[in-house]
Amino acid sequence: MKNEKSTQLFEAAKKYFPGGVNSPVRAFRSVGGAPLFIERGDGCRIWDADGNELIDFCCSWGPLILGHNHPGVREEIVKAVDLGTSFGAPTRKENELADIILKNNRFIEKIRFVSSGTEAVMSALRLAKGYTGKNVIIKFDGCYHGHVDSMLVKAGSGLTTFGISSSAGVSEEVAKETMVLPLNDRRAVEVAVSDFGHDIAAIIIEPVPANNGLLLQDKSYLEFLREITKKNNILLIFDEVISGFRVGFEGAAGYYNIQPDMITYGKIIGGGMPVGAYGASEKIMSHISPEGNVYQAGTLSGNPVAMAAGIAQMKACLEKGFYEELAEKTSYFINEVKSGIKNLESKVKIFSIGSIFWFAFTDKEKIQASSDIDPASMDKFRIFYHELLERGIYFGPSGYEVGFVSAVHTKNDLKIAAEKIAAALGVVFQKEMV
Repeated sequence: MKNEKSTQLFEAAKKYFPGGVNSPVRAFRSVGGAPLFIERGDGCRIWDADGNELIDFCCSWGPLILGHNHPGVREEIVKAVDLGTSFGAPTRKENELADIILKNNRFIEKIRFVSSGTEAVMSALRLAKGYTGKNVIIKFDGCYHGHVDSMLVKAGSGLTTFGISSSAGVSEEVAKETMVLPLNDRRAVEVAVSDFGHDIAAIIIEPVPANNGLLLQDKSYLEFLREITKKNNILLIFDEVISGFRVGFEGAAGYYNIQPDMITYGKIIGGGMPVGAYGASEKIMSHISPEGNVYQAGTLSGNPVAMAAGIAQMKACLEKGFYEELAEKTSYFINEVKSGIKNLESKVKIFSIGSIFWFAFTDKEKIQASSDIDPASMDKFRIFYHELLERGIYFGPSGYEVGFVSAVHTKNDLKIAAEKIAAALGVVFQKEMV
């Protein structure tokens, strides 16, 4: 495929930005080569600076559940911009979006809008500590919660040791307020709670872990976390920045019918605009300033343009049968791929939930922890990725990232894409044999 203009733009970008990008994975370090610079998107397709047309399954990393340039969302954005882009003051759009969300979500009673998923998690963790008066957070290896200092930690040397910094700039003092446990390991949680329960403010988990592969957990494991946190006066936080409004309007909490104490959101509620949110019971949320003593603020929180986009998208997601149709299309797509790679089924698996999917180069029937992923499999993904680009298919540029089906992917789009994906996989394993 042509890539001259994107390459030139990337070389120029290196003069302005660290690594030439404003978010690390965009640099294509995981797959090699110069990243595509995208010029426009419409429906389920994007076009890059060289004019290449691609069917998009990255969907801006998830928020574009209605596809690119959705007319209803675009129209509301234009209307909002006509009235001004930011006021730093309350607007009725905040009320309207909050009303739509809260009236259709059994799991939270009050919400606070912020500007990103990372900010939502950061604020929720501060609230958890302020509400409980305790300082330790348990997170799980394989779950990503944004670039919050206390979440940029990796596991210590023992089963229940405190985390150590995994990023320069994160002090060991901050890291020691986080305990990193393996996913899907009940014993590790039991030991941690038994030994340190009096210090633990919250356990945070992606109920649908989707940032380091799609590490689908059994419902019984999530129920176990709910039970042990309740028994020990520990808050349970569901990080639903990806799964929220994606696996259903009520997210994973609704999908599994589990009531966490707090939920963080992002992505979809912005309709493609920067947004995040966190919510909980009225009792817990009353501790947030100005009502309570846990401080959190943001000039662009509840931005009217983002709220307008979110209102349009949320209304569309509430249309009857929206999520059922999306899940059915995703299932169709996966089955079409599988039918094209019957002879490769022992070498590649497709994991999915709702409209989220992930290709894994493995012979394992289940992958529920990051340790189950063979790092060497990423060599195959690199080949796969560039074969996809040559065929006009766009995934996120990392084998650890998931893909998304949007409402505007037609069955014909999905059939075409499935055929091309199967062909790309065929090349991967042909090269392996050679």
